[in-house]
Amino acid sequence: MPMASSSSTPNSKKVLGFMANAMKQKHSFIQLFAMTGIMLLSMRSLGQKYRIHGLEEDIHALRLEHGSLVDRVKHIKSDLLREASHDPTGLFAARLRALFSQQY
Repeated sequence: MPMASSSSTPNSKKVLGFMANAMKQKHSFIQLFAMTGIMLLSMRSLGQKYRIHGLEEDIHALRLEHGSLVDRVKHIKSDLLREASHDPTGLFAARLRALFSQQY
C-alpha cells in the first residue's frame, strides 16, 4: 500500500525554470557571465596580437621593397645622365638635371 500512495502524490522536487534557477543560483550565474566576458576579451586580444604581428611583417617587407625601388631609381637616373652626357648640345643633360633636382 505504501507504493500506491507514493505514486499518487505529486513530485516533491519541482523542476525549476531557467529564470527561477538563475535567481536561485545568482552568484554562480554572475560568475559564469564574468568568466565568459573575460574569455571573450582574451580571445579578442589574442586575435589583435596576431594581426599586429602580421602587420609588422608587412611593414618589414614594404621597407625592403622601398629600399630596392630607391636603388633602382638611383641607378636609372645615373644611367640617364650618363647617356645624356654623350649629347653634343647638352640640352638633354640640362633638362634631366632640372627634372631630377625638382624631385624630393
